[in-house]
This record gives sequence, structure tokens and C-alpha cells, in this order.
Amino acid sequence: MVSNGSEDAVRPLIGVTTYLERAQQGVWDVRASFLPAQYLTSVTSSGGIAMLLPPQDETTADAAIAGLHGLILTGGADVQPELYGDERHPSTDAARTDRDAWELALFHAAERRQMPVLAICRGLQLVNVARGGSLQQHLPESLGTDRYKVGGGVFAENEVTVATGTRLAGILGDGGLRVHSYHHQGVDRLGDGLVVSARTDDGLVQAVEDSVNGYLVGVQWHPEENAENRRLFEDLVAQAREFAHSEKEAR
Repeated sequence: MVSNGSEDAVRPLIGVTTYLERAQQGVWDVRASFLPAQYLTSVTSSGGIAMLLPPQDETTADAAIAGLHGLILTGGADVQPELYGDERHPSTDAARTDRDAWELALFHAAERRQMPVLAICRGLQLVNVARGGSLQQHLPESLGTDRYKVGGGVFAENEVTVATGTRLAGILGDGGLRVHSYHHQGVDRLGDGLVVSARTDDGLVQAVEDSVNGYLVGVQWHPEENAENRRLFEDLVAQAREFAHSEKEAR
């Protein structure tokens, strides 16, 4: 934080979840914390400070976010269906039990503090599961379309409709919005306490938010890939700044 005492000048600390993946550099071939730089750039260009949160012992989640002011649950591999009581579909990614356990613990720790959360793609799906919801494991089968994942590291473009009167509409405006998609799963049964704030024309949930408590916004697309959608990061940072100020005032 800067020292001029202005709330607007606070650079809040934003925890950003990461993968643990095989990485090669020179003579080294190891598992390492990995995250596309677009997430970090989106946080820092919005006035926040990004703090990486790679998978680790989930019992430390409360301590890990104790000094943070906001949390971003990032994209990545599929959430394991065993968490919502479904049998595994052949197309579902191999289970990432360490990441699922860690991020669920982080999310619940953030809920206990009523800390601002932005959930992106897999992050939205994890939040839905954490709230007792379920997922469609393979949209090409359940919806009959490949429109959300063209593969090859190329983001598909889709139009979502943002619902009037929602928090999301206050950030991005209501009505049609072009987004970048890269997923083959989606929300099936909606989790407790969540409301849908955007859909596509096939009815698929594209965004959710908390219906009552705290700041929680989840989007099924990748706002870090679209400069206009980065307003989501700016709003998270603004909410995190307010959260930091309120915690300071409460001391």
C-alpha cells in the first residue's frame, strides 16, 4: 500500500490460483506453479497486486488468504465429477484432486471472510459445485454443439446475454456481449444461493453471482483474453480495495 492515506491509492492484494504442471527450463524438468501471464497482467493493470496460490495443503487455506483482499479462481482442467456425485464421462479430464481440494478450501475460506471473489471458467464450475450444484460433463453431447471449445489453443467467440439488474450488468452492461470461450463443460444444477446473470441463446449458464451475501461473480468465459471484459478485474480490484479499507477500519 502507498502511504498517503487515500483509500483510492490502496493496491489490494489479489490471490490468484495456479496449476501445478510439468515445466522444462535448461537442465530442469520439474513440476512448477504455472499460470498464463494474462491473468497477472489483468490484475496489475487494474490496480491490484497479484499473489500466486499454487495447490498445497488445503488445511492452510485460511492462513493463506489471511493477508489478501480478493481471490480469483482461474481456469484449467475439469472439476472431478465425484465431487457432485456423478460417474465420470469418458471425455472428462483426469482428476486434479490437489487443485480441487485446495481451491474448494480457498473458496470456503474467502466466504467465511466475505472477501471478494471472481471465478473464471473452471472457477465458476468449482463455485457451483462448492454450493451443491452439478455440471454437464460434455456439452457436445448434452447440447450437441462444439461452439464453446474449438481446440488447438484457439478461443471460440460467443455472444452471451447479460441479465438486467444484476451485478454483472452493472459492470459490463446488460444485453449482448462478445466473449472468449474455451470449455466443454458447463453448469447443470445451479448451486445454492447463486443466481444466473448471463446465458447464451442455447440456455447454457454463462455467469453467476451470489444472491444475498458478499461479492461473488463467476463467468464461464475468459475475460483475461478480452480487453473490454477486463472491466471484471477492475471491478474486483475496486471491491477488494473497499474490503481492505473496511478491514482496516474494523481493527
